Amino acid sequence: MAIMITSKDNEKIKYTKSLLKTKNRNKESKFIIEGYRILTLAIECSSKLEYVFINEDFENKEEHVDFVNILKNKNIKVYKTTNKIFNELIDTEATQGILGVVEFKPRSLDENLSEKHSFVLILDRIQDPGNMGTIIRTADAAGVDAIIALKGCVDIYNPKVIRSTMGSIFDMNIIHATQEEAVRLLKLKNFDIVSSYLDTNNFYNTVEYNYKTALVIGNEANGINDELVSKSDVLVKIPIYGNAESLNAAVSSAILMYEIKKYLV
Repeated sequence: MAIMITSKDNEKIKYTKSLLKTKNRNKESKFIIEGYRILTLAIECSSKLEYVFINEDFENKEEHVDFVNILKNKNIKVYKTTNKIFNELIDTEATQGILGVVEFKPRSLDENLSEKHSFVLILDRIQDPGNMGTIIRTADAAGVDAIIALKGCVDIYNPKVIRSTMGSIFDMNIIHATQEEAVRLLKLKNFDIVSSYLDTNNFYNTVEYNYKTALVIGNEANGINDELVSKSDVLVKIPIYGNAESLNAAVSSAILMYEIKKYLV
């Protein structure tokens, strides 16, 4: 049986609600995932699922009842609350009636960028949660070994980012680092830093990429910062054949990741 909670002043309710804020996620090293599919992926990926909340309607489907039993068999506590209180714990209007709280461990650059890695993605101040989540999902599909999120990027545990990753948040090696330490270590490990940049004559599909490549994707409005551009080994651009000024950051990253991957397989 799920443990029923009917008061919004319950400590577990208040604690879970606090994780909707970035500062509390960072302080507690925990984040919220919402939806039946992403919780099943969390279980499959052996993520550290602390506990689960369901609403009054969740157990109406047979497969949902079976999933609750799986959680209980794994000794994961399941709490049940009213639809009204449950809706205060999420940031979406349409809900499947289930959320989980997952623990994460911050990753250091030295410990998580190894000699065997050959393909790294550097994100410079990516701000849109949808873009961030899509980039993480695409990097997973394209076989990127690690993502380095520089200062100024949106919180990767933002609920909108989590939803956009479609489960890839559990698979990807995502590291937070300063620009200085990232450049230093990548150069030390013989990576070429390749930046997506409009002011160059190099089209992305005319360049031969190094067997160790770090691709930089910049801020949606302002691109890559000047210092990082100056430290890049190669600048590339995607041709624009129509009248659009530029491509969306997530779309650009997908095109470039798959082109570079051809040289690394």
